[in-house]
Amino acid sequence: MGYFKQRQQRRFNHKYIFVDERKEKLDKIVENAKRDLGMLPPKEETYRDRLRGAFVGENSHLARRKESGPKMSTRFIVGALLVCMFVLYYLLKGVWII
Repeated sequence: MGYFKQRQQRRFNHKYIFVDERKEKLDKIVENAKRDLGMLPPKEETYRDRLRGAFVGENSHLARRKESGPKMSTRFIVGALLVCMFVLYYLLKGVWII
């Protein structure tokens, strides 16, 4: 019976080593809102602000990856292909009722 039941794969939990862009963006929004309300003093520019994104422009493969945007999933492509094959099959077979 081991042929019919597939084992589940281990989950892949990737944690970013250098940056979590979503968390930093949210923190920046909260900090800017507090500065606008006067709860925090004006911000001084740090070396991290100057370094953020400085290396992306220098590396062509990183710039291409950032510009390319999200990719279509393989499941969607396979599903769309199967639907197209079924529609083509029924059109060629002539099984429809008029």
